[in-house]
Amino acid sequence: MAELEIKEPWDQIMALVQQRDASALQAYLHELSPGEVARAFTRFDDEENHQILALLGPESAADLLQELADAQAADILEELPPAHASAIVEEMESDHRADLLAELDEEDAEAILQGMAPEEAQDARNLLRYEEDTAGGVMVTEFVVYPQEMRVGDVIRDMRENAEQYSDYGVQYAYVQSEHGTLIGVLRLRDLLLSPADKKLSEVMIVNPVYVLDTAPLSEVNLLFDRYSFWCIPVTDEQGRMVGVVRRADVEEAVGEEHGRSFLRFSGIIGGEELRSMPLGERTSHRLIWLCLNMALSITAASVILRHQQTVENLFALVFFMPIICNLSGCSGNQAVAVSIRELTLGLIKPKDYLRVWAQEVSGGLINGAVLGVVLGGVAYLGWHGTPFLGVVIGGAFTLNTLVAVSLGGLVPLMLRAIKVDPALGAPPILTTLTDMCGFALVLTFARVALDLGWLN
Repeated sequence: MAELEIKEPWDQIMALVQQRDASALQAYLHELSPGEVARAFTRFDDEENHQILALLGPESAADLLQELADAQAADILEELPPAHASAIVEEMESDHRADLLAELDEEDAEAILQGMAPEEAQDARNLLRYEEDTAGGVMVTEFVVYPQEMRVGDVIRDMRENAEQYSDYGVQYAYVQSEHGTLIGVLRLRDLLLSPADKKLSEVMIVNPVYVLDTAPLSEVNLLFDRYSFWCIPVTDEQGRMVGVVRRADVEEAVGEEHGRSFLRFSGIIGGEELRSMPLGERTSHRLIWLCLNMALSITAASVILRHQQTVENLFALVFFMPIICNLSGCSGNQAVAVSIRELTLGLIKPKDYLRVWAQEVSGGLINGAVLGVVLGGVAYLGWHGTPFLGVVIGGAFTLNTLVAVSLGGLVPLMLRAIKVDPALGAPPILTTLTDMCGFALVLTFARVALDLGWLN
């Protein structure tokens, strides 16, 4: 009888688990892309996850979880027995360890920390103090540092004796500190290997190294990597003591993840990260909060129409144009929101730059609003029996509402950032509600005045 062909990765993984073949399982997982591994783990239940990770062992299990999204890895980890989870987390790189613990509930994270070696647990707690969008939040604490009076031969001997430990660090540079513990130099391994053994490190190091403070925002770190072709940059505290290393690849990954979270928040996912493998209650609550808020704001905006019921009845053509005006103006506002959030993320603007932002948005909004307002007014004029004042009402209302929309879109993110509210989460509903309210009010008010004056009879 022919052996049944296993087509899907999750089927193959479970077949290897049932065979208790750890080496074959590791080899097969290495063959899969990170995306295929992540997709496969959405198919497993908690017991199956436990079996897979137990068979792999802590070190291989740590490598596997580091390949998954933090939210997915955290979901898997929190269902493991604390002792098993602690053994896995202890094998992770310091930055991945901190990111993963930050995703867990405080109680689950503390249970894992309690099961770790005291030194490793304290290192993780130190990293958890940093905000995720700072240099400290993405740095690793595995680095090699030596005193300036040490000699080249002694450093090479130390590296050889600790080769197994340092191989996990991804060492590209070594660092030199003063007698007070402050960072004063960088050692390129090439310079180290080609220098005489009796030379002091202070004679072969690169002085005045580029560094970044642990509290520096991610945008500032990203700009440094744009400016310099370094593989990594040392991180210091305010006293100049080296506390970690931030790597280019980690910064690029963190920036990409932040953009992804911003997109989800912009789309109405409270918390900024959601996977369909999450519990149903958690997923629905993330969405329901946003939907309830938007329902309340939509009712508020629509109530403007009720106050102008007679105007709508007398000029039914307004029903056709009001959604177009609000939608197009909202699009202009959303463009302004996106640019403001992007520039805030890159550090190109600060909340105090509101006048410059507003002036730039109004100048562009006036041109776009006038051009599209003329087109929309022309449609109203030609479509409704050549009534010129209807075109003026529609075109004028659209132009003014576009100015309102781009002003709000440019300034609201700055205002929210100033009061420590996430702009990607708060700006869209505020913009939509106010733009709709102003659009309805402008169209209906202009139309009522025109009707009262007999221009639209």
